[in-house]
Amino acid sequence: MKSRNRIWALLLAFCFISETVIPCTRVVYEGLNGTVITARSMDWKGEIPANLWIFPRGIERSGEAGTNSIKWKSKYGSVITSSWDIASSDGMNEKGLVGNLLWLVESQYPKFEKNGKIKGLAVSLWLQYVLDNFSTVSEAVNALAKNEFVIASSHIPGTDIFATVHLSISDSSGDNAIFEYINGKLVIHHDRKYVTMTNSPIFDEQLAINTYWKSIPGTIMLPGTNRAADRFVRASYYIDAIPKTDDTRRALASVFGVIRNCSVPLGIASETEPNISSTRWRTVADQKNLVYYFDNVLNPNVIWVEFSKIDFSEKGKIKKLTLANNENYSGESLLNFKESKPFQFAGLD
Repeated sequence: MKSRNRIWALLLAFCFISETVIPCTRVVYEGLNGTVITARSMDWKGEIPANLWIFPRGIERSGEAGTNSIKWKSKYGSVITSSWDIASSDGMNEKGLVGNLLWLVESQYPKFEKNGKIKGLAVSLWLQYVLDNFSTVSEAVNALAKNEFVIASSHIPGTDIFATVHLSISDSSGDNAIFEYINGKLVIHHDRKYVTMTNSPIFDEQLAINTYWKSIPGTIMLPGTNRAADRFVRASYYIDAIPKTDDTRRALASVFGVIRNCSVPLGIASETEPNISSTRWRTVADQKNLVYYFDNVLNPNVIWVEFSKIDFSEKGKIKKLTLANNENYSGESLLNFKESKPFQFAGLD
């Protein structure tokens, strides 16, 4: 009884706080014979310009957190989606490790001084650091659990929005982990069954809410609003209900269907929920065949890039596919990438 009352309390509380969150959704599909596909939607109140980038191995990076920033040289090449060309918000590396940044208003990062003794990494580089350095979820979990540095956040440049995100990762074996900073401490959820993530509440509470809905068959009723808790339940149900197959074309179609089902139609507005956010773009990462798909809701075509055609060696070039102005491409689009200088990751205020 106490457990059920707690779940109802979470549901009611979420109804009140959900008006202030920025919704996104992430799901992981595991089919047959090594088929693993990760999909996510990016939902935002206003425009959030995105570009695709190819980063080869061997890039020297700094954590952009002041004089005591961590530094590293990328071990793995990656294809990422940038936001405003100041952060990596989504992507996959050449080993099939996928990272997704989603908003989490409850995030509380440790106190950090740019010139202090604790090493830091700006939140804009959190996802990129993982893609640069690790090939599997277990490797990333083991390394980040050591807390050898902290994530430091600040306002999105030019706005009064303080960046509060959590990070999900998945690998080509189907393993999953979610990283959150709660009350200033890193909390890691590591289990291959953690295939769904949305925004608020914190992941522990998302699991509790989903437990309640599992007692109600999805073929009878599923919650249908755009709130994060409802999207979590729908995504969890559908990603498990779709056929488990190694037919790549059918698996991709099913996963696209799930992430679109959890998307918010463009232009939706509500007087009672002024902070409702429309889906701006979606990505789908085929971790078996190493193909990264991008779906801009303002364009009629899905585009993709096949990793087998990319030079990820240290002699490879940094390249950019400009999408921020809703440029329209179709299909495999590697030839449309142009050599480019890397963007500058956002540092601290």
